[in-house]
Parts: sequence; C-alpha cells; structure tokens
Amino acid sequence: MASKLTARKVETAKPGKYSDGGNLYLIVSESGARKWVLRFTWRGRAKEMGLGSATSVPLADAREKAASARRKISQGLNPIEERKRDGGIPTFGEMADDVRETLSAGFRNEKHKAQWKSTLETYAAPLRAKPVDTIATDDVLAVLKPIWTTKAETASRVRGRIEKVLDAAKAKGFREGENPARWRGHLDHLLPRPSKLARGQHAAMPYEDVASFVATLREREATAALALEFCILTAARSGEVLGARWPEIDLDKKLWTVPANRMKAGREHRVPLSSRAASILKELVKLKAGDFVFPGQVRNKALSNMAMEMMLRRMKIENATVHGFRSSFRDWAGNVSSFPREVTETALAHVIGDKAEQAYRRSDALEKRRKLMEAWASYCEPKTAGNVVTLQSKHV
Repeated sequence: MASKLTARKVETAKPGKYSDGGNLYLIVSESGARKWVLRFTWRGRAKEMGLGSATSVPLADAREKAASARRKISQGLNPIEERKRDGGIPTFGEMADDVRETLSAGFRNEKHKAQWKSTLETYAAPLRAKPVDTIATDDVLAVLKPIWTTKAETASRVRGRIEKVLDAAKAKGFREGENPARWRGHLDHLLPRPSKLARGQHAAMPYEDVASFVATLREREATAALALEFCILTAARSGEVLGARWPEIDLDKKLWTVPANRMKAGREHRVPLSSRAASILKELVKLKAGDFVFPGQVRNKALSNMAMEMMLRRMKIENATVHGFRSSFRDWAGNVSSFPREVTETALAHVIGDKAEQAYRRSDALEKRRKLMEAWASYCEPKTAGNVVTLQSKHV
C-alpha cells in the first residue's frame, strides 16, 4: 500500500480531507485543527474511529494505530469496542486536545482558542495523564479548590471546560455515569457558589491623578513608558496595544484599526487617535524596525505582556493596574465630560445592547469618539511638565 502523505504535508495541509491509504485520513478543519480518522464498515454501517490529534500523534504513529485497527477488523472485531476493552482509553489530555480542536472552529478568535488550551494545561495539569474513565469528583476538586476562591472567574471556566471534555468522552463511549465536574446538583454541594465569591477587579488610578502620573511617566525614556501612555490615551486593553502593528495605523487619518482576531468581542475596532497619541507614533515610526509598533528587545517581537505593569512597579505605583486606566477613563467620562454613555462604551469596545439593538446600531460613532478621545488626552496632559517624547533608550 503506497502511502500518500508526508510529515511535511501533515503540517502544511490546508482545510480538507486527505487520504493516506488504507482508509486512514487526515482531516483539517477551517480553523486549522488536524486530526486522524480511520473509516471502516461494520455490520453494514459506516464507522469512523478517531486516532488522535495530528499535533500530538505523528504520521508514523497514526499509520501504526490504523494498521492495528485494520487487523482487528480482519479478525471480526470492532476496533472501537476493542479499544475500550484493551484499555485504549484516551487520557484527559488527549481528549482535551481533541475537544479543543473540534470546538475551535466556533471560537470567536485566536485568543479564545489559546485560553482554552492554557487553562486546561496549566490548572488541569494533574488530570492530563489520567485515563478519562478514571477521573472522579476528588480529582476535579483537587484541581478547583486551590483556585476557587482566589481566581473565581478562571476557576469557573476551568470547571466548565473539564465538564465539556468529560461529556465528550462519555459521548464517545470512553466514560459511564455522571460527570464529576457537573455543577448543578453535584459540585454546588461541595463548593461555594461562584456568585458569592469575590471577583477580582482591576485597581484603577483616580482620574484626577492621571495627569500628574503622565508627567512622571514622560520622564522615563523607554518604549514601555510610551506604550503605557498610548494605552492610557486610547483607553485600549494592554494586549491590543502590545500587539499593535504598523499596517493597522493610518497616521494621515489619525486612526488605528484593530482587527477582529485581536479584540475581545471578536470584531474590528477603530480607534481615533488624539494629537498626543499620534505624536507618540510619529516619533516611534522614525525608529521602525519591524511590524510591531512597540517592539521588544528580541527582533520581530513585541514588548513583553508584563512590560507596562513592570513600569508601574518601577515607578512604585500602588493600587493601580494598566487595565485599571480604562476605568479611570470611564469614570472621567461619566463624571466630568458631557459625552453620552454609548459613545464612551463604544470607545471601550464594549458590546452595547442586545442583538436587535446592535443590528440597528450600524455606526461606531467614530467622529464623536474622536472628540471624546481628544478631550481625554487634553485632560491627561501634564499642566507643568514638558511634552517632549524621548527615545534615547528604547527598552525597559
């Protein structure tokens, strides 16, 4: 039997179905997820047997698994049923990878996909090597209890994702009985309700203090200082700022267009740039050495995702976070400015209203937001400090 796939083809294949011969197929979804499937007929019915994700099961291993399954079929045995009997139950880690890749086509952006992976790899690490049919309530509690009261939102997401993985395992015949990660009627008797847990909020600097902070910030000759000021002036999330690339910037129109795949809401967001925000970019573009607006020390890499937080620490700023400056902006807009709440919420890239209202709200109020952001920049302008951007030392 001549094999048709190569390791290189497995890594680079575009969405579609690819045969390796012997009814072994590589299935590549629109999201880029890759999995192995063996197709066979059992008692007159077409069957599919998953052989794992192509990211964790190399081509040679997939062929070996397929060959083993074909031998069982030739002996009159159903390889799916035999896998259960032979202890061929996947581990939680294998099942989690398969579920994530299956669901990834429906994820709103790459960030959501990455969060699914990181939460299960980080917090559910003790489960990954366990066969999915052996995971019990105590195993789930051992994962959740250490973070249930300290990282409430994360813990709730981890629980839900564990539940989904174990549900998928049951649907494929790898588990029986109730799901030990189920909340209602099970874990709700063993853990405090999420709604009663203290939700961590991002500490925010009072908006009255922002201008004096910006004056001190401008004394720092570092890319991180410029990134932080730009973050404050645009009321953007830190990830959006650190991931900003020059093709997103139109300095002539004083406009920054953040693509949908980098936005929390999963849709494109246009950011009008105040004169001060634009001046920061005009200085940075003179030193442009790649696509990233705020480059890090490593070539073709952005600043570290901790660079701005570390800047706050070096300045000995307490009870304030980078994300908290969005709250500073929001409080200023609500208490000082006369701009409508809807304009402020749009500037923060928040989803406004229900789906029906969103359908009618076609405009993103760009020109109204331009006036809002210019007013905010004016408010943030130091009253006594110089306004010169210096770049003698670019890196933190």
